[in-house]
Amino acid sequence: MNYNDSIGTVGVSLILLAYILNTFSFIPKEGKLFFCMNIIGAGLACYTSMLINYVPFIVLEGAWCLVSVAGFIKLLLNRN
Repeated sequence: MNYNDSIGTVGVSLILLAYILNTFSFIPKEGKLFFCMNIIGAGLACYTSMLINYVPFIVLEGAWCLVSVAGFIKLLLNRN
C-alpha cells in the first residue's frame, strides 16, 4: 500500500467508524468525538484526493470537512 492509499484508508475509515458508532448509538451525533472523527477523516480523504488530483472527491470531502467544522463550532458555542 502506498502513501496515498494509506492516508486515504485512514481518512475514510474514520468517517465510516463515526457513522457506525453513531448509527448504533455508541456516540451521539452532537458529540465532540463524532465531529472530530469526521473532521479528521474528511480532511485526510480530501488531502489524499488532492494528491491524486481527483476533483469530485476533493469537493465532496472538502465540503464534508467544512460542514463538520461548522457543526463542531456550533456545538462549542451552544455549550457556553
